[in-house]
Amino acid sequence: MTSASAGSLDGQTPEQRLRALGIELPPAAPAVGDYAPTAIAGTLLMTSGQLPWIAGELKFKGKIGADLSPEQGYQAFRLSALNAIAQLKAALGSPDRVKQVVRLEGTMGCAPGFTAQPSVLNGASHIVNQIFGPRGRHTRMIYSNNEMPMDCATLVVALRRDRARSIILVGKPEIEQRRRVG
Repeated sequence: MTSASAGSLDGQTPEQRLRALGIELPPAAPAVGDYAPTAIAGTLLMTSGQLPWIAGELKFKGKIGADLSPEQGYQAFRLSALNAIAQLKAALGSPDRVKQVVRLEGTMGCAPGFTAQPSVLNGASHIVNQIFGPRGRHTRMIYSNNEMPMDCATLVVALRRDRARSIILVGKPEIEQRRRVG
């Protein structure tokens, strides 16, 4: 994994950070069902669940703690998060338009007895924080499933505040109107 020290990325935009880290975002994946890959409500952009795809192929399949190691789960979440960032870039034109990453939700397929979910989800959190810097600090939620769609290992949902507008809506889509913060 190519990395740059946090200090060397200070003051850089997300696009500049991507270049400095040597990361090229994958193309935004199309939906695999009857839904939209992203939705914008006010200043909030929410992605649908993003899988660990590369060019339409799932790179990580199976259960973490059985078929996949925790490190492979970490890498699967990293790739799922990069796919989520690719979706926001497709929706907004540039990750530089993101004012704040509000929430990251990760779902993973786990073997019975596997309990290291927080460290595995760090694969998504770490790359989001590297790319967005202070704007990337987020709340998060972990879900564990015994079965996952298409036998994928991980799935990431991200909520981000759009820089071009002044209102942020916080929460799940069905309760977004609940709180307004200026």
